[in-house]
Amino acid sequence: MTIVTVGIDLAKNVFAVHGVDATGKPVLLKPSVPRAKLAALIASLPPCLIGMEACSGAHHWARLFATFGHTVRLMAPKFVAPYRLSGKRGKNDAADASAICEAVTRANMRFVPIKTLDQQGQLMVHRARQGFVEQRTATINRIRGLLSEFGVVLPLKAAVVRQQALQHLEDLPGWANTVVGDLLSEVSHFDERIAQYDHHIATLAKADPAARQLMQLPGVGPTTATALVSTIGHGHDFSNGRQLSAWLGLVPGQYSSGGKQRLGHITKAETPTCALCWCWAQGRYWLQQKTRLTRSAAGQPAWPSGGVTGAPLWRLRPKTLACAGQYCTGEMRSNFPCDSDLRKRSFVSTTA
Repeated sequence: MTIVTVGIDLAKNVFAVHGVDATGKPVLLKPSVPRAKLAALIASLPPCLIGMEACSGAHHWARLFATFGHTVRLMAPKFVAPYRLSGKRGKNDAADASAICEAVTRANMRFVPIKTLDQQGQLMVHRARQGFVEQRTATINRIRGLLSEFGVVLPLKAAVVRQQALQHLEDLPGWANTVVGDLLSEVSHFDERIAQYDHHIATLAKADPAARQLMQLPGVGPTTATALVSTIGHGHDFSNGRQLSAWLGLVPGQYSSGGKQRLGHITKAETPTCALCWCWAQGRYWLQQKTRLTRSAAGQPAWPSGGVTGAPLWRLRPKTLACAGQYCTGEMRSNFPCDSDLRKRSFVSTTA
């Protein structure tokens, strides 16, 4: 019988392949396929539907298998788990491949858009920049911790840590002076790398027509635009805006039962980077417009001297509004610090 559906359990070196015919009968059982032989095996099959979990390397394999004429679908692992039949056969690679083969044929299954090489390259820029920001934050916190052993207690703000640590540098004895000096040098190095990647993101945004179109929306800059484009792509995988919002995680978690609705926090479940960027960008714009109206109604200038860009949003302190800063990451807080983050105790970051 002709193979119509194939499920592949991805791994680093050894893969499991499960293929079925039109009646659902298993006709291809390969519980242990070496990495070097997987492409040749799939290329030898007639065009069919291939299902895989969206994990490391999944987009690479999806693009490769598509060149062989197959239809490839990626699924979130949590959507495959109910089909694993763990009560009957247990958890192993062969059972996972069988579950993937079963799940990919379901009419109500949600699939992950397959990313292009350009999209993954842009996402790598964002991930690298985020990693540099996290390392810079860790280094600054390390400086604060080491200086506290010598009675020098510094506040959380990164700029103050840099300034005061440099002022106390000459007062530190011997090796302590060397260590703190090296750490301050590392912070400066991270600043240069982050600025370099900011330039990379700005260049990507200018070269991408879709990103330029997104930047016409209020509150959306190069970082948000390129993150959305590289993650969502053309957006044709979604029927409407509600589906996109749910996929991004911009919906509350629901724990309803017995006819009683229980809505939780915004999940930011599937794509936290895009969800947080979008929340932060739109929240900043909403706060700016609300503050503009409030100041205008009071007979005050819409913005302090320097215009919008010269007046950081956090200095306006609209106390009656919920701040989108509770959803932002350390990367965004490094550009747009917000007082309410510390008041809400949602997290502490020295990048602000």
